[in-house]
Amino acid sequence: MSWKGHVQNAALCVGIAGVTLLAVRRAVLYIRTRCPSRVLMLGKTVIVTGANCGIGYETALDLAGRKARVILACRDLSKAQSAATKISKITGNTEVLAKKLDLASLKSVREFCSDVNANEQKLDVLINNAGVMNCPYSVTEDGFENHLAVNHFGNFLLTNLLKDLLYKAEDSRVVFVSSALHKYGKVKLENLNSEENYKQGKPYGDSKLMNLLFAREFHKRFANDGKICVYSMHPGMVRTRLGRHTILFNRYFQIFGFPVYALLYSLYFLLIKSAREGCQTVVYCAVAPELQGQSDGYYGNFKKEPWSKPASDLDLAKKVWEISEKLTML
Repeated sequence: MSWKGHVQNAALCVGIAGVTLLAVRRAVLYIRTRCPSRVLMLGKTVIVTGANCGIGYETALDLAGRKARVILACRDLSKAQSAATKISKITGNTEVLAKKLDLASLKSVREFCSDVNANEQKLDVLINNAGVMNCPYSVTEDGFENHLAVNHFGNFLLTNLLKDLLYKAEDSRVVFVSSALHKYGKVKLENLNSEENYKQGKPYGDSKLMNLLFAREFHKRFANDGKICVYSMHPGMVRTRLGRHTILFNRYFQIFGFPVYALLYSLYFLLIKSAREGCQTVVYCAVAPELQGQSDGYYGNFKKEPWSKPASDLDLAKKVWEISEKLTML
């Protein structure tokens, strides 16, 4: 056999070994990322935003399987209704509802909260999951940059308008689905909606930092009596449509750069968590009995992690609250 044949065989062996190792890693990841708590949620009401797909859908599916009454709060009501029907069919839980909620519209948030407050007796868990990432620059009907509107201002108004319903439940919880990218975020309160600021910065990380600062201030103001517990978490890197604006999902890159795309997507599939795996820490924060009373924690892979330096600025958290209160006309 020529040296070229030996090289080809060696490359083939290395490739097979690499794929095998990645496949084993995927199997281990699947096993290790299951929520350790098996507690049921019978008699509890849960709202999950952005629950028609991705982490939100898998979270709703898991909680419905635990017998919770689950409300899927989504921008696209048709997709939400389809997801609710599918979840009910899989779990046998008929208490799965779909309601319209567009976090980019303060009017929609108010209408949703008015509906929920009028028709629900209590709210045990609110999961602020919905978000956008790397969207082209745009401004909402309320004048907010889109990332800030959906990822922060909508959540701010939603959580505050549902606060009284959370108080009516025993040991209620609010879970904020943030991102490790918040560490690279910056909050420029004097110029939040600037297009130039958008181009220079990282709007997703900025908005996720505001998530955490809001969560911490909400804890300070309303969770000290123990009736509401606030948990923040990051799911790690997860395969969802949240990243649909990145180059990996660019149609032209998929066509003209197909060999590179095929390699990158294979690694993406083998190395990155699925939505089902990515939702498990969300579920953990929502249900784990051992977390009761441990408000103001930040979690990843079922473990409490230290707050980052940007998220530890409690003075800034207060300022974020105050400007959010003003801009949302709370």
